[in-house]
Amino acid sequence: MINVMLSSVSNLPKLNKLRKLELSDNRISGGLEVLAERTPSLTHLNLSGNKIKDINTLEPLKKLLNLRSLDLFNCEVTNLNDYRDSMFKLLPQLTYLDGYDQDDQEAPDSDVEGDGLEDDEEDDEEEENEDVEEEDEDDEEEGEFDALDEEDEDELDGEDEEEEDDDSEDDDEDDEDEEECKEIDQGQKRKRTQEDDGEEDTEDDE
Repeated sequence: MINVMLSSVSNLPKLNKLRKLELSDNRISGGLEVLAERTPSLTHLNLSGNKIKDINTLEPLKKLLNLRSLDLFNCEVTNLNDYRDSMFKLLPQLTYLDGYDQDDQEAPDSDVEGDGLEDDEEDDEEEENEDVEEEDEDDEEEGEFDALDEEDEDELDGEDEEEEDDDSEDDDEDDEDEEECKEIDQGQKRKRTQEDDGEEDTEDDE
C-alpha cells in the first residue's frame, strides 16, 4: 500500500500469515499497535516517507517478534541523535534498519525484498513433489489394473479358443455321422437294386 494517502492502519484486516508489508510514502504518524495485533508474523515492514517523529511511536513494534527488517527512510525520527542505537535497543529482534545491520553491513537483496519468499518456494517445491508422488502412485495403480485387464483378456481369449476347439470337434463328429449315414443309405440302395435284379431274373426264367 505505497503512496495511497493512508493516515492510519486501523482498518487493516487480520493477516496472520503476512510477512512483508509496504506502507511507504503515506501519512501515518502513529497507531502501530494495530500491526502487532493483526499482522503478528511480519518480518519486513517499510514505513519510509511517513510522518513518524519520535521513537516512542515505534514502541508497539516490540510485539512483532519476527520482525527482521524495518525501513524508516525520510521519516523525521531518523534525524534524532543516536537514532540507530536507540532503535536497535528498542527492537532487539531487528537485523536490519534502513537496509543496514548494527555493523553497517548492507542487507542482501533477498532480505530487502522480503524474507519468507524462499520458504514459500520450498513449500511450493514440496507440494509439487507430493503431486509427483501421487501421480506416480496413480500410474502404478493404473499399471496394476492394466495388467489385471490383460490377464483377464488372456483368460477370455483362452476360453474362446477352447470353445472354438470344442465347436470344431463337434463339427467333425457331425461330419463323420453324416458320412456314416450316407454310407448306410448307399448300402441299402445297393441291396434293393440287387433284390430287384433277382426278381427280374426269376420272372425271365418262368
